[in-house]
Amino acid sequence: MNINKKMESSLKYKITDWELDFYSRPIIEANGKKRWELIICSSRSYKTKDIFFWNKKCPANEVNSVWLTQALNEAISEARKQGFAKPSIVRFWRSSMKSIIKKSLESLSIEALVSRRTYGLLDRIEFLEKEIYPKEKGYVRGVLAPTFTSKMENPPQPLPEAVRGDALTISEISIGELKSAENWPMEFGDIFPIQQNLDDNYLVPGLRLFSKDRSLALSAWFSCLEPIKLVINKNQLILEASEDDKWLVTDLPEKDANILSTKFLENKNNSFGYQFISIQSTPYIEKFAGFWILRDIELIS
Repeated sequence: MNINKKMESSLKYKITDWELDFYSRPIIEANGKKRWELIICSSRSYKTKDIFFWNKKCPANEVNSVWLTQALNEAISEARKQGFAKPSIVRFWRSSMKSIIKKSLESLSIEALVSRRTYGLLDRIEFLEKEIYPKEKGYVRGVLAPTFTSKMENPPQPLPEAVRGDALTISEISIGELKSAENWPMEFGDIFPIQQNLDDNYLVPGLRLFSKDRSLALSAWFSCLEPIKLVINKNQLILEASEDDKWLVTDLPEKDANILSTKFLENKNNSFGYQFISIQSTPYIEKFAGFWILRDIELIS
C-alpha cells in the first residue's frame, strides 16, 4: 500500500488515546472468587464527539499479560468496527498492575503511560459502581472498592527554577469560556469537552503562569508532566501530576489559602471539579503558550 492509500485508510478512523483499568470489582462470582474486569474508554476529545467503551470479565486464575493481550486485541478489533483507530497511547494509574499492563501494551506496539489523567475512565467506573454493579448478584458494597487513598506521603518538590516563570496568579474562568476552549490558539496543552449542562456563569479556579521569554519552554515541560489537579495543603498550593508526583507551586498567606480551599471544595461539589492551568508570555496577549483543563476527581481502588 502506498503512502496516499495508507493516509486515506487512516482518515476513515477516529483517532484518540485510550484509558484503561484492569482490576478486581466489588462482586463475588458464583465460584467464590472476586470478579476481575478490563475496562476501557477512549479519551474525551474535541476531535471526535464519540466515545469508545469496552469491558471484559477476566477469570481470577487468568489475570496475566497473556489474557490481557488477547483482550486488548479484541478491544482493538471492536473499536475498528465502531470506526476508531488503534490507539497509540493508553493511560492507566494502577501501580500494582503496571508490569502486566505495560508488557501487554508494549507487545502491541502501544505506548503505556502511567497517569491519573484518566477523567473519562473514572466517570465510567463511577457509573458502573453506582448504577450497574449494585444490581448484580454477588455485589459487595464498599468492601472490594474502597476510595483510593493516595500514596503521596513525601513532601511536594518545588517547581524547578527554570519553569517557575516570572509571575503567577490564582484566577478564575467561567464555564462558558471553557466551553469555547477548542477555539483558543495554544501551542501546548490538553483540553476536552466539558459538561454542557453546567451554568455558563459558574467560575472555575485555576493557575496562570507568565514568562516573557520562556513561556514555550514552560509549556513544553508541563506537557510532559501530565497535570492532574491543584490542591491546597495547609498553606501550600500543590500541583498533583502523573502517577504520584506533587509539586509545590507557591506558599500562600493563611487567609488566601483558606479562601482558595473553599473555592476548590465548592467547585468540586458543584462543577465536576474542573480547574485549569494557563501559561502566557504576558497577561495581555490573547494566545496561550499552554493550557490544560484539570479535574479534581477521586480515583477508585
